[in-house]
Amino acid sequence: MAKKKGGGGGGANWMDTYGDMVTLLLCFFVLLYSMSTISEEKFKAIVQSFNPNASRSQTEIIGGNDGPNADDQPDNPSDQLEIENMMKDLLDAIQDFTAKEGLDSSVAVSTSGGDIYMKFEDSVFFGGNSSKLRQEGIEILAQLCTLFDQSAGAIEQIRVQGHTAQQYDDRPNETKGDRELASARATNVVIFLQDNCHIHPARLVAESYGQWHAIADNQGEEGKAPNRRVELVINAKELGSELNKELAQYTTSHYTATQEDVAASAAPSPSAAPASAAP
Repeated sequence: MAKKKGGGGGGANWMDTYGDMVTLLLCFFVLLYSMSTISEEKFKAIVQSFNPNASRSQTEIIGGNDGPNADDQPDNPSDQLEIENMMKDLLDAIQDFTAKEGLDSSVAVSTSGGDIYMKFEDSVFFGGNSSKLRQEGIEILAQLCTLFDQSAGAIEQIRVQGHTAQQYDDRPNETKGDRELASARATNVVIFLQDNCHIHPARLVAESYGQWHAIADNQGEEGKAPNRRVELVINAKELGSELNKELAQYTTSHYTATQEDVAASAAPSPSAAPASAAP
């Protein structure tokens, strides 16, 4: 009688391999799920556990209550229509503020091409021949900072323009003093905005026009007073524009700062010695 062939004992080994594969896939998907729900703080903790020398960037330190950082805003708009709506809301808020505070006669607010223009008479911010911010101007700027912060994600730049009046009826101002006074006025407003707003410093610009963008004839006090002024131009972001791309590079800082660096960079209350030779 022929001997019965023995059956192979490894016929079911493929099930072991299949079971292992299913287990690995399950572990893989559990890992993906856990990574999708990890918080930012936990992720940073994991990174720093591998690299204890990893330090926080300047934007992390400056954000929140430690200082200004516009690009840390959670409501950074992703399309142009959203930017336009945010700028409209900002315009409405500024107009409501000036009306509520009775500033209609000393602050002119207008808009063009999506940008917002604010013109402040000399009595709001500065005295004649002075670049030191008045207390009234400081209070107004503090309120404006709150409004700017609410729309920070839609703001491309805030340009502060300093102007002077012609001191004499029959001849221009001395060039150096005229330009320096206009520059100091614009700069002191920018300093206040940088220290009190969550607008990235790269988006704040001071411009000096001196007496050369006059809106009145500089004849007598009535013709000089309107020319002593500061103007704010609040530019709306234009996604995809060259300026937007350029500022995106500047506002993503590669500099690593410490808390001491930030504290050392804080400027005192805006003030400057009066410049000469210009009203």
